[in-house]
Amino acid sequence: MKIVIFGSGGVGGYFGGRLAHAGQDVTFIARGAHLEAIRKNGLRVDSISGDFIVQPAKATDDPKSLGTADLILLAVKAWQLDDAIEQMKPLVGEETAIAPLLNGMEHMDTLLAAFDRKNILCGLCRISSFVEAPGHIRHVGVQPYIAFGELDNSKSERVESIREMFAALDGILVEVPADIHVTMWEKFVFISGTSGVGAYMRQPIGQYRVDPEARQMLINAMNETASVARARGVNLSESLVEETMKRIDNLPHAMLASMQKDIMEGRPSELNEQTGAVIRL
Repeated sequence: MKIVIFGSGGVGGYFGGRLAHAGQDVTFIARGAHLEAIRKNGLRVDSISGDFIVQPAKATDDPKSLGTADLILLAVKAWQLDDAIEQMKPLVGEETAIAPLLNGMEHMDTLLAAFDRKNILCGLCRISSFVEAPGHIRHVGVQPYIAFGELDNSKSERVESIREMFAALDGILVEVPADIHVTMWEKFVFISGTSGVGAYMRQPIGQYRVDPEARQMLINAMNETASVARARGVNLSESLVEETMKRIDNLPHAMLASMQKDIMEGRPSELNEQTGAVIRL
């Protein structure tokens, strides 16, 4: 399978790195110093589950040079999606599967407007990882989890082949949920709440989850997102927010959501694609 990792940051760098390290045919789309470091020194991944280096690693900033891909793991920041779509088009052929791992929900409509419906899968992941330095990914928390599914939740050979590929990697949980849309919304309830409240509080999760006012803000935010999902016909469990809070209470004290981290460090963030999306929807 010819795999292209579009967005080689914390998410794409980790999952793509694991696939490449296992011998899969993986090419990373990267740019600038990150690209040069990968080309020169390989892709280094430091992980709570074990460090490794992919060397040599295939990487380019010119998607047109690659021809069509069998699988594109799309792992850009949500605000980078429009640019990514234009650059991805030469990679997409009749049989190409695009598996998005973006935060948010609105990116699915954007992808469906840009590509043939048969090219689009649903997908999500859970991991706490980031670019430590050019060519260097650091995985600091959360057991890596990745899930895929067809838009209509049907069983398919391509989804099963992707599941088998990730299932062969030690330490990664991979799932094809019965309803991928429910699983995506479950993550969005969690990420939009923790990202928004974390960015507002400017504190790690272990600090604000024990502050009574901030904790209630988080519960309210997650209930709001869950209500939006149910109003759109998504069959979320009535106990979802309560169960999510139990999981939040067991997360590492120092954990920061990626949107929160970007806002606190003055970088472009997914505020519009997470908090803004809940308001729009």
